Amino acid sequence: MTTEPRTETDHPPPAGAREWTALAVLSLPAMLVIMDLTVLHLAVPELSAELEPTASQLLWITDIYGFLIAGFLITMGSLGDRIGRRKLLLLGAAAFGLASVLSAYATSAEMLIAARALMGIAGATLMPSTLSLIRTMFHDDRQRTKAISLWMMSFMVGGSIGPLVGGALLEAFWWGSVFLVGVPVMVLLLVTGPLLLPEYRDPGAGRLDLLSAVLLLAAVLPVIYGIKKLAEDGFGWLLVGAIAVGLVFAVLFVRRQRSLDDPLIDVALFRNRAFGATLGVMTTATFAMMGLNLFVMQYLQLVHGLSPFRAGLWVLPMTGAMMVGMMFAPLLAGRFRPGYVIAGGLLVSAVGIGVMALAGGSSGFGVLIVGTCVMAAGFTAPAALGTDLVISAAPPEKAGAASAASETSNEFGGALGLAILGSVGTAVYRSDMSDSLPSELPGEAADVAGDTLAGATAVAATLPDGVGGPLLDAARAAFTDGLQVTAVVSTAIVLAGAILAAVLLRRVGVPTASGGGSAEGGPAAVLVGPEEVPAR
Repeated sequence: MTTEPRTETDHPPPAGAREWTALAVLSLPAMLVIMDLTVLHLAVPELSAELEPTASQLLWITDIYGFLIAGFLITMGSLGDRIGRRKLLLLGAAAFGLASVLSAYATSAEMLIAARALMGIAGATLMPSTLSLIRTMFHDDRQRTKAISLWMMSFMVGGSIGPLVGGALLEAFWWGSVFLVGVPVMVLLLVTGPLLLPEYRDPGAGRLDLLSAVLLLAAVLPVIYGIKKLAEDGFGWLLVGAIAVGLVFAVLFVRRQRSLDDPLIDVALFRNRAFGATLGVMTTATFAMMGLNLFVMQYLQLVHGLSPFRAGLWVLPMTGAMMVGMMFAPLLAGRFRPGYVIAGGLLVSAVGIGVMALAGGSSGFGVLIVGTCVMAAGFTAPAALGTDLVISAAPPEKAGAASAASETSNEFGGALGLAILGSVGTAVYRSDMSDSLPSELPGEAADVAGDTLAGATAVAATLPDGVGGPLLDAARAAFTDGLQVTAVVSTAIVLAGAILAAVLLRRVGVPTASGGGSAEGGPAAVLVGPEEVPAR
């Protein structure tokens, strides 16, 4: 069979039923990638009892999936630009399904770690491939913004229902069942993908530079690991050293990209405001939201005593608010400059975070839920329009690498938010508890209770009511103080992001349907759809 090349300068028609159906198919693997980041934590007690992993092995079981997704995103996005985005997506779907089965039926901790690692690498192929294919299928500005909004909604749904689905499966089946959810979806993608999805690749791309891929992995993994462990375990020179090593490799990676004719990612893109400034604003938004979500879930469970399942149910209103925001984002983008819409969304989020800062006392629960909903609704515009600006700023043939850069910035923003905002809240908690610990509390128990609210809850359960009750009340009050201070800091950060968006992106507009991104003079990318392949 033969194919006829087609470029975006041919003014293709608006997307039709085929493209919107394909979007629904693309949204499913995106939702599953996020679900698999959350469901495992629910299965840890059962798999620990059966596989008996060491503390170090359990750490790698829970963390290696997310680490490898972050480390391979840009490499896989660039690889998709070279070999074909549909081809990479289908290969990744097959690998993800296989790795899911291996994880479900793992017979040892080592086997589960290896299977989760394969899931992480495969997951890194799915996100940039799906987003860059959306760039391929939707050329009309408004349709593309709407499509990206719907695609991002799948992430929110996946993050929200992950704990609920996982909890339901664990009540009915064994721990491995949480990994099998994705297998039917990947089979569906493998069957329908060749029929619905177009193939798109850069015919002028050279070979993938393996040294660049190694340097990128050596840069991302130590930094993500160091930031994550600083958030969980507190300051440590070994973790600071890991971040420093990663930054050194990041410098080497950037220097190599500048010397290559065909780099993994063109670093000159970061000088384009629609690309670089938007990534910065999106990172700021993710920083605040991920950091605050950590406190919200702990507040619901440890301050108000909700079970993980019930706490997950109370996250659903926030998901609903984000869905409403996603529906309005394309409408606003059609009337106002995207920079102003992004800035406006961040202002709404800042209001919601400010409401969260008022949480406390008997009204704290309702105030917190209202604040999170307003915050989430406001963040949808920066998420949807920012992603649209980033992938539209790059030449069409480099959309895979640009999509991966967008996802990687979200990973770093989330990790930084957890580390820095978590440290702020922890510092406030420890400061308050230093003056509130009962004098009759033993020294070791006092150290545990003064360190975290979870520790205070565990210690209080072992003490008489006359001592444990006041300790738990003091710990909950200290944690609430930490939440309030963190919300105030986050409000200031988000307001700063809104100002930057209004100033730096005020002249940025969504490219025209035939614009092909902000870079000019790039080679024409080959676009091949199933309907374009005539039978001989």
